[in-house]
Amino acid sequence: MPSKKKKYNARFPAGRIKKIMQTDEEVGKVAQAVPVIISRTLELFVGSLLTKAMQITSAKNAKTLSPSHMKQCILSEQRFDFLKDLVKTVQDSSNGEDESTAGPGLVPYIPERRT
Repeated sequence: MPSKKKKYNARFPAGRIKKIMQTDEEVGKVAQAVPVIISRTLELFVGSLLTKAMQITSAKNAKTLSPSHMKQCILSEQRFDFLKDLVKTVQDSSNGEDESTAGPGLVPYIPERRT
């Protein structure tokens, strides 16, 4: 009897991931499994980032995850080094400062178009 393929319930839509991948002119055909694998990878990455950020938030006895917590998380973990440019404009919160007035949020990433 042939084995049944296990269907992965993606949290990030594979169709959208495929569209994003194909906006790059250098990307040719994309195998059907690739967007699903990237979806799972993205899920694990975001989980890892938020778990570390939650630990930082808890260590500061804060109730709300703030941009400064995300910045501290990204700067403290070597595996998040590639995100440093995104958080360089986020202000650090000082100990006496209210987290809600700590400054601007994260700057959205806008990829450069290749010519």
